[in-house]
Amino acid sequence: MSTQPPDRSGFPSYIARQDPDPQPQSGTPSAQPTSGPRPEHANGNGPNRFTETAARTQTWWREKLHHLSLHARVTLLAAVAVGLAVLLVSVSAYLTVRQQMYRNLDSSLIDRAGQAAKKGVLTNLANLQNIPPDALGLSDIQLGLYTADGQKLGAADSYLPPMGTAELAIAQGQGDEASVRTVGTSGGPHFRVVAVPAQYCPEPDRRGNCLVEYQPAALVVAQSLRPVDQTLHNLGVVLWAVGLLGVIGAALAGNAIAQSGLRPLARLTGAAEHVARTEELRPIPISGSDEISRLAQAFNAMLAALARSQDRQRRLVGDAGHELRTPLTSIRTNLDLLAQADKRGGLRPEDRQQLLDDVRAQMDELTNLIGDLTELARDTPQVRDAEQIELSNVVEDALIKVRRRAPGLDWDVQLTPFPVWGDERLLGRAVTNLLDNAAKYSTPEQPVAEGEPTGKVTVRLLDGVLTVTDSGPGIAEADLPHVFERFYRSSEARSLPGSGLGLAIVKHAAEQHGGMIYARNTVGGGAQFTLWLPHAATTGRG
Repeated sequence: MSTQPPDRSGFPSYIARQDPDPQPQSGTPSAQPTSGPRPEHANGNGPNRFTETAARTQTWWREKLHHLSLHARVTLLAAVAVGLAVLLVSVSAYLTVRQQMYRNLDSSLIDRAGQAAKKGVLTNLANLQNIPPDALGLSDIQLGLYTADGQKLGAADSYLPPMGTAELAIAQGQGDEASVRTVGTSGGPHFRVVAVPAQYCPEPDRRGNCLVEYQPAALVVAQSLRPVDQTLHNLGVVLWAVGLLGVIGAALAGNAIAQSGLRPLARLTGAAEHVARTEELRPIPISGSDEISRLAQAFNAMLAALARSQDRQRRLVGDAGHELRTPLTSIRTNLDLLAQADKRGGLRPEDRQQLLDDVRAQMDELTNLIGDLTELARDTPQVRDAEQIELSNVVEDALIKVRRRAPGLDWDVQLTPFPVWGDERLLGRAVTNLLDNAAKYSTPEQPVAEGEPTGKVTVRLLDGVLTVTDSGPGIAEADLPHVFERFYRSSEARSLPGSGLGLAIVKHAAEQHGGMIYARNTVGGGAQFTLWLPHAATTGRG
């Protein structure tokens, strides 16, 4: 009996990648390093250094992305998203194909080796050593026997397949039904090695009959992985090329989408810069109904609100200048007359007192006008620092002030409690203006004789609705739509004191509190003003 020498195997320096990994034999101590540097993470510095590196990388990316334009971000996002998708699909496809090819190869090798082991042709030493593999249709593989006592037997004029602990375990009956692993030489070819249990005859006769008892062994079959590696290499090249083209296409598509999608935003930016540069509040044209169009609509709404605010400010300044000019001119004229009279010897005491009274009245009118202008110039959309107050108490306080200024009037008052959320000072000012307006038009122009009826003002507060009715001549139909406008005064009111801002302040207070105010004439004569405010339970602190 002859065996093939170990050096005929042709695998002098195999580096095994085993599936499953070969297990060390019992009793063999595992190699432990006795010297050399310890791993970096053994003392805790490794994870800390990794965390610091990750944090620095994240900070660097944030700084870079912060300086990128939105156009560049959209392009980068599209490229990264498609790149990740292509990478995921490519890796999944590559691993799936690789696993399937290895599975098919393993199944084929195990089936062929099992069939050969069952037929017993290759387990007969005479056949194995004298019959070339080409004659058995096994020219694409290498085969050999690995006996239980460690002998390696191979076919004539051929290299032995790699044999190791995994194949020895199969020969000794310690492993599974078959072992499969990948073995490769350093810088050389790779082989898929399969070992299946077999029985071999150590002493056959010339006819192939075994003269002694069959002994356990492992039939080892190895096939080169060069075709599989070449196929996987080509597949990897194709996947990388397709992925690269996909990323480039996604970047180009993202760039085109960013250009077309951000074009309306660029126009909106240009319009905002034009407004900031020229202060021209002209709206920009809008086309479409996407998010950018909604942003443009909101921008146009903001421009319209700003234009209305500017218009109100201009009208307020213009009207205020006109109204302030009148009392200031009168005060200056009276003071000039007083100075000229003093140079000529002075005025009579009664004339001097009349002139000073006129100056004092103009100063009072100027003070009231400045207060009203200050109130209207705030132009706030809603009441700030609102609190819950009792509207009936506000009306009672206002009645006390107005009754003191108009003692000759008959006041018919009926109030019921009604809580509201709001500014007590502003509501008090509005209610006082309503009562002052009613008292002014209800007071007779000529003194009445004793016993004759005087003017009457009716005040009702029921369920949050305050109505103030005077006994005056009423409001002309042409003046009704304009009574709440700033500085508007009807022809009948021009001879009466006032700035024309009292009812405008009432409307301003009602709107700030979420209410409303309107005026009408009563059937029996006189004007009636109705102020409605919402209940505190329906508005809350908002």
